[in-house]
Amino acid sequence: MNPGSEPVGLAKAADRLPNRGAIRWFSDLVHGLNNFCLNLSMLALVAAALVLTSSVALRYWLKIPTDWQDEFSVFLLVGAIFSCGSYVQSQRGHIGIEAVAPLLSPRVNKIRQFICDLMSLLFCSFFSWKSWTLWHEAWVDGQTTSSTWAPPLSIPYGLMSFGMTLLTLQILLQVIEYFYATKEETQ
Repeated sequence: MNPGSEPVGLAKAADRLPNRGAIRWFSDLVHGLNNFCLNLSMLALVAAALVLTSSVALRYWLKIPTDWQDEFSVFLLVGAIFSCGSYVQSQRGHIGIEAVAPLLSPRVNKIRQFICDLMSLLFCSFFSWKSWTLWHEAWVDGQTTSSTWAPPLSIPYGLMSFGMTLLTLQILLQVIEYFYATKEETQ
């Protein structure tokens, strides 16, 4: 869904959460992690660009072979992409089924969005679990990449696991917000 195009009643769902308590704390925690990861990811993208640019310059002008720059940049990009997924979801920027949204009433559209969030929650929960099992396997077995640098694979798997877990928590928060929005409308 595009930011700013949320159906009526969902645009400010976070404002409908209680002002204090466990759910507000959870919402603030996820929001804070999203913003932290967004800022860190911006730095990671700049670092990846600088590393790749220096790699090209070293190989072209100084004829120095590079063996770590590509993998290092890939690790930075994996971290940036996965850790920003939750922020993008908080803005409803991920792909949604929007072709039918204008054809539906606001109430039916909210139900459609809830079903999409619930299905996304189930998928992302499974993906998070499998990511953590990959990380654990790489950590325990000491798996490394096949390059001469051979960094541990637990690094990108850990970044992927963290990002998917944060995305799962964001979607869970949106499912909780749906119930608060529905509860407010029935009062």
